[in-house]
Amino acid sequence: MNLDTYNFTISQRKILEDIRVDLKMWNEKELADIFPYHLEKKYEKKVLAKKIFTFLVDHHKALKEKPNNYEEFSEVKYSTRKFEFNSIEKKGIGLGACPVASEGTRCCNLLTLDAVESCGFDCSYCSIQSFYNQNKIGFDRDFKTKLQNLQLDPNETYHIGTGQSSDSLMWGNRDGILDALFEFAIMHPNVILEFKTKSDNISYFLENSVPKNIIVTWSLNTPTIIKNEEHLTATLDNRIASARALSNKGVLVGFHFHPIVVYENYLDEYAKVYRTLQETFTPKEIVLVSLGTLTFIKPVIKKLRERELKTKILQMPFESINGKQSYSLETKIEMFKHAYENFKEWHKDVYFYLCMEDHSLWSKVFGFEYASNNQMEDMMKMSYKKSIEKS
Repeated sequence: MNLDTYNFTISQRKILEDIRVDLKMWNEKELADIFPYHLEKKYEKKVLAKKIFTFLVDHHKALKEKPNNYEEFSEVKYSTRKFEFNSIEKKGIGLGACPVASEGTRCCNLLTLDAVESCGFDCSYCSIQSFYNQNKIGFDRDFKTKLQNLQLDPNETYHIGTGQSSDSLMWGNRDGILDALFEFAIMHPNVILEFKTKSDNISYFLENSVPKNIIVTWSLNTPTIIKNEEHLTATLDNRIASARALSNKGVLVGFHFHPIVVYENYLDEYAKVYRTLQETFTPKEIVLVSLGTLTFIKPVIKKLRERELKTKILQMPFESINGKQSYSLETKIEMFKHAYENFKEWHKDVYFYLCMEDHSLWSKVFGFEYASNNQMEDMMKMSYKKSIEKS
């Protein structure tokens, strides 16, 4: 197959190259295998390129619109990655707004602390890979001092997360990061400090006294997605077991179902995970459950295609929502309502929310919606503080 044989335009060539890469990533028949040579006998050269282009684009679209099947998917198989650890000098503490905040979505106004840059896991959908060099892990050399010097209003409640630029727990106490964060939590009881993770590295928490204002949350998914798309992360069973171990110690835990991913029989698999959690924990042990799904910006899609990683994560019918690519609102209503209804027994005691989703979805999923991001932030903090006081 030689595309130079045909009079494709520059934009058509770009689209066909994206299709070539997508088919390879998705473990589908590659471009050379589906190329419609038979059309050469039916059309003259001046219209042939257009006909071939239309055929390939339609084939690509059809694959995206059908539910993915991972049964025969040739997923990435590796057990380790090599990292280069660097002590970096960062300006400021890195306390800022959630990097994916958007005016078109309802946001909790989470503040973030970036002690580490880049992640050692390799989730195919993760936006971190578009911002940092994957194999270079940077640790802020002055992190502890900056935390100690951080000026916070003692009359204000802060919700701060540490898992936006890297996994919160996978590095353990390397470079004294957890020491510094625990001391920070003790110094500032008005801070709700959230550690978000996909790891099972909880030894530091088991070996030390955990301040009451620290909560630990796990990003969960089905075994199918963890196996095929969340490379090097802890298994679902190990994540849940880690949460159970910390809960036994009196630490408040929570769960993020983000992203919920559509594939064949996905609702049934997610329902099993929801049921397992309710069989393992009481609602009073859980501080939050968040729901979200795949949302891509163009640089992340470009980065995925550059890597040509085996993944079906881009094999989805994209729709443009708030300037990003995601599932349709109808699909989101289906997945979010299904999740929320499966947690009916937890509604009274656990704070549920949609993470960075269009505010029109709230009333359709929960039966109410917030008037503003500030209102959502206030209600979230109030709920978390109530859970902390009861723990």
